[in-house]
Amino acid sequence: MPVSALGTSTELHLLASLVLAALLGAFVGIDRSMAGKHAGMRTYALVSLGSCLFTLLSTLAAYQLAAFANVNPLQIAASVIIGIGFIGTGLAALPKLGSGEHSVEITTASGVWVVAAIGMACAYGFYVLAIATTVLSLVIFSFFAHIEHWIVTGWGPAKPGRKKAQK
Repeated sequence: MPVSALGTSTELHLLASLVLAALLGAFVGIDRSMAGKHAGMRTYALVSLGSCLFTLLSTLAAYQLAAFANVNPLQIAASVIIGIGFIGTGLAALPKLGSGEHSVEITTASGVWVVAAIGMACAYGFYVLAIATTVLSLVIFSFFAHIEHWIVTGWGPAKPGRKKAQK
């Protein structure tokens, strides 16, 4: 079905999905930018936007190709997850910014994966879930980092140069 056949309200709904996906991805990415990570606001916004568009396209293609047996364009959405896995692998292998040393950026890669899901949720119209996931992601990136630091410094194994907290 050509875009013009969708109708203005449908086109506006699709546009709103894309805008919301990009904005929510950017919100999560701001935290990563402030933490000095490789993938920041723009990367997260683009991943969320791209996954939203792929999901919208697969959904629209499903309607167009419904008459054909054995054709499943919804596999496009499933392939987004595989593609994000490759991006995550690349992020995990990059050297730390400014230091030249390699570190495993699993949290950043996981965040990119979640932002892809946020984009897909926007594409399917699950806006409350997308917004809630964005808020939860920000809580995990910021608040959980403080809790994790408190736990590790209080009860974690002693490392050179770090004193264990007195009990």
